[in-house]
Amino acid sequence: QVQLVESGGGLVQAGGSLRLSCAASGRTFSSYVMGWFRQAPGKEREFVARISKNGGSTYYADSVKGRFTISRDNAKNTVYLQMNSLKPEDTAVYYCADTVLTGTTTPRNYGHWGQGTQVTVSS
Repeated sequence: QVQLVESGGGLVQAGGSLRLSCAASGRTFSSYVMGWFRQAPGKEREFVARISKNGGSTYYADSVKGRFTISRDNAKNTVYLQMNSLKPEDTAVYYCADTVLTGTTTPRNYGHWGQGTQVTVSS
């Protein structure tokens, strides 16, 4: 059974940093593109970042480019999201997800999802 488990969320002041982790189990981690998404109250789930199967290629939403970094460790079956210079508008539940497709930012193209971790940025 495929499982994705996020951790690392919390409360941080604007300008601060957090590192999210997503541990995967139940299938061959390196066979999947991994993505991070977020959903704020009353808003649709939105793409944040994705990383290729071997970690050699990354892609970011414009809203986080230059502040967030996605990475992965295939030996540890884990994907990370380093978030720096956090802003109040980054407040959301953050989810990791996987896909067999390349080049997609659409949530419906991602097959498995974690339960989410809350990130709250205070002003």
